[in-house]
Amino acid sequence: MRVVILGSGRGTNAAAILEAQVAARLGRARVVQILSDRPDAGILALGPRFGVPAAFIDPAPFKTKLEGEGETRFIAAITRCAPDLVVLAGFMRVLKPGFLHAFAGKIINLHPSLLPSFPGLDAIGQAWRRGVKITGCTVHYVTAEVDGGPIIDQAVVRIVPAETLESLTAKVHAAEHELLPAVIAQLGA
Repeated sequence: MRVVILGSGRGTNAAAILEAQVAARLGRARVVQILSDRPDAGILALGPRFGVPAAFIDPAPFKTKLEGEGETRFIAAITRCAPDLVVLAGFMRVLKPGFLHAFAGKIINLHPSLLPSFPGLDAIGQAWRRGVKITGCTVHYVTAEVDGGPIIDQAVVRIVPAETLESLTAKVHAAEHELLPAVIAQLGA
């Protein structure tokens, strides 16, 4: 199973996927490309470290969505990889119908809450401020509804009485680093 990872930031979830690949825990899945919408994103440094091609794709003209010329560039770059799976690992753009249609049924996303609770931005902060006792992370298929696609799997994180936002964030990220590679391995089985 050929996997393309899209990310906008440091790349900690992509690193977890690539480390699982090195440790032979991804089953038949193989990361063939890393792409970012930010030229300075840390995720791009993972390519040389793990022997996977990594590239910046200009997302212009929009700042928060992938549409128009930027969408066309991303679709072309991903299509050249002939992916079986496109993994959004901290990709901070809303995908539009053209992209969703190009890779229908092949796009998954990792979200830092137990969806359908706390969709959108700052999900960990939302859960912490709301005072819930359990949160976690979700891997789901991507649809036109932001964070609303069919859920593939979830990992639970308990919030303890003395929890800080920082400690909760660390716990959710640790759960993400286990869940996402496990789901990719499951889908590639």
